Amino acid sequence: MPREIRESELAALKEIAEMLNMTNDMDQMLNDVLAKLLEVTDFTTGWIFLIDDDVPGNTCAAHHNLPPALTVGNYALMCGEDCWCVERYRQLKLTHAVNIIECKRINYSVTHQLGSTEGITHHATVPLKAGKDRFGLLNVAQAGKEQFSEEELALLQAIALQIGTAINRIRLYQAQEQNAMLYAKLGDVIQQINGVQDINQLPIKAVQYIGDAFGWPNVSLFMFDGQQLSLRALYSNGKVTKEWQSLATESAGLVSLALRDNRLVTESSCIEGGLLSSVGIPPYRSAAAIPLRVRSRTIGVMFISSPDQRQFDGLNEDFMYSLGDHFTLGVENLRVYEHRSELARMEERNRMARDLHDSVVQKVFSLSFLAKGAETILAGKDPVVQKSLLEIQQLSQEALKEMRTLIWQLHPAGLENGLLPALKQYGQGLNLTVYDRTDGVKELPRAIEEAFWRIGQEALNNVRKHSGTETAYIRLNKQQDGAAVLEVKDEGAGFQVDRKKGRQTLGMRSMRERAETLGGSLTITSGRGKATIVRAIIPLESVQAHCAEEKGSNGDYLL
Repeated sequence: MPREIRESELAALKEIAEMLNMTNDMDQMLNDVLAKLLEVTDFTTGWIFLIDDDVPGNTCAAHHNLPPALTVGNYALMCGEDCWCVERYRQLKLTHAVNIIECKRINYSVTHQLGSTEGITHHATVPLKAGKDRFGLLNVAQAGKEQFSEEELALLQAIALQIGTAINRIRLYQAQEQNAMLYAKLGDVIQQINGVQDINQLPIKAVQYIGDAFGWPNVSLFMFDGQQLSLRALYSNGKVTKEWQSLATESAGLVSLALRDNRLVTESSCIEGGLLSSVGIPPYRSAAAIPLRVRSRTIGVMFISSPDQRQFDGLNEDFMYSLGDHFTLGVENLRVYEHRSELARMEERNRMARDLHDSVVQKVFSLSFLAKGAETILAGKDPVVQKSLLEIQQLSQEALKEMRTLIWQLHPAGLENGLLPALKQYGQGLNLTVYDRTDGVKELPRAIEEAFWRIGQEALNNVRKHSGTETAYIRLNKQQDGAAVLEVKDEGAGFQVDRKKGRQTLGMRSMRERAETLGGSLTITSGRGKATIVRAIIPLESVQAHCAEEKGSNGDYLL
């Protein structure tokens, strides 16, 4: 190779290298470098295809001095079906700069008389790559030129390597910039979630905050109660709906995988419908299921989906897990807040019950006793006074009765003797025959005892009203994982649990929310002609840890 050609090549490479480092904008970089390439060489026309191995077609990302024949139809011919060079590139058979003897696009334009080719009949093409990463093709042409020399192809090979390195650098920069923007948005979303004070409103608010912040078409939240999934909130195309709908875990597709394996699951393929359409989630082409994790267990799944293919490809796993973990942290913080509030309410009710019993009840009883004594002394002496004293006694007795009822509501009588005796007594008051059994439970934290008491009351009321039987079975036990379990069972007619629509009465929802407030779950199983079982599970460790913190720490609760 003559010396002057070597020097011109080095000069061209130097100028192009300087151009490549002037911007982080991909389109500008490709167009600028293509113009510079034509400027420092004898080539007159050039274009660059960016090609994704997983996506059909190609993108004409840059072009310069294309003849009219290749610009018709708003450059449709340049972005049409694959040509020979693109096909060979996809087959991994185009690995270096080559001459293209017959260009399918040029031949098509000539055959169909789409316009002047300005003397271009052939072109050279070279793959753009950096290491193992491949990005597309660089193409150059010159009017009347049918053959590119080895020196020219070698120069194009070197320039293509520079362009590939620049593409890789800009994509890395854009990925870092996107991550920075995503985490900035995540910070805003976390602040909004932390501002929600009602745990029942958290799913609705969270999906809206997340969907609006990141521009995702569909965001949904599924919670797991130990037996089945329930859709708590759905954000779709800017609107939020809340309809508590249940779904069997085996029918939830990606959501089932994320729940079962406690891992992020993504999908980037064409899907006409989906297993989740039964609960209102629109058909999607790309999706991600993010497990919602608390310590070592999965309590639910956040599901994001889009009709656009590869919508979530740019999101790294750390970001996705962070999004799910911060939501569960918000759930746990609100549960702790609700727990503390419940403890405060219990303390206040107990104090009021004691005060009413020690002061008001005693005084009303004394009033009744004094009226009875006065009525005995004045018996027969003054009928009017005697009648008034009798009325005072009656009113006092009625006041005592109402006061005892109020005290019982504030602090249920019998709980001091244990949960099961109290529930048994309550059931007997409903004219039920109650059989009780306890296994491995000696004492419960008062928050769990209170929750089980209210759940048991509602369950026994349902036995009395709906089961068609007068017998109930109550069991209290402790699981190996350290969770307390309360079961209330009947042997009545049962009812059909509508898993699809998941309709729940106010009482059923109240029972479930009492369990979930303490980090637990509640399931109801039944069926036509089958026994109905209400089963509440509340982990002892979270409640005990919180009680210990209340006694001996001034720090905030943390996961």
